[in-house]
Amino acid sequence: MVVGQGDRRNVPERTRRLWTKQDQHVGDRPRLFSAVAEVVRAETVLYPGSYVDLAPSFVWPSVTYVDVDQRAMQFFGDREGIDELLVEHGSNPGLQRVRFIHADYTDDLDLAGSSFDLLVSLYAGMVSEDCTHHLRVGGHLLVNPSHGDVAMASLDRRYRLWGVVVSRSGDYSVQTNDLETYLIPKRAIDITVELLHESGRGLAYTKSPFAHLFERVT
Repeated sequence: MVVGQGDRRNVPERTRRLWTKQDQHVGDRPRLFSAVAEVVRAETVLYPGSYVDLAPSFVWPSVTYVDVDQRAMQFFGDREGIDELLVEHGSNPGLQRVRFIHADYTDDLDLAGSSFDLLVSLYAGMVSEDCTHHLRVGGHLLVNPSHGDVAMASLDRRYRLWGVVVSRSGDYSVQTNDLETYLIPKRAIDITVELLHESGRGLAYTKSPFAHLFERVT
């Protein structure tokens, strides 16, 4: 684990409090990531803008988290607390690689290019724009429409839409059929990178799954 330096007094209590708030819809993120894991083969995951969402480590063996927030650094810096949460969710801490980088993901993260199987972009801005070079060809981007990153990925020739994640009554599933019926804007609009940067929010589509899965093809 890579963490920054910080005050570790009362960290276990703080770690529990941060996770409880993150997991306020109990088990929601583990259900999401488990549904994705059923159809996407991944060993290494990169999660920019993760804050304290540890849930990917309940599902995948090696996850690198990136966030500039001081609370995230303190959270992941509590190794004992992280291990306790892993055990509570059925993971073996000795087999999990949990790495945290305290940085802005738009900066140089000193990570090898094309070295991750899955890139996660959830409510964290234009992750695909800054971090796709870390994703291997054949790997996948999990992205929700917040901040326009779905639209950004749809413009990126390195990607093709591979599937969508739908949510029903708190359960998630991945669909890979009828993909041509997705990514259709509700109103005619010329979608450009400049427009997405200017608006800073997602587009309204005729069909609105919880998230999209793109495959990196080049």
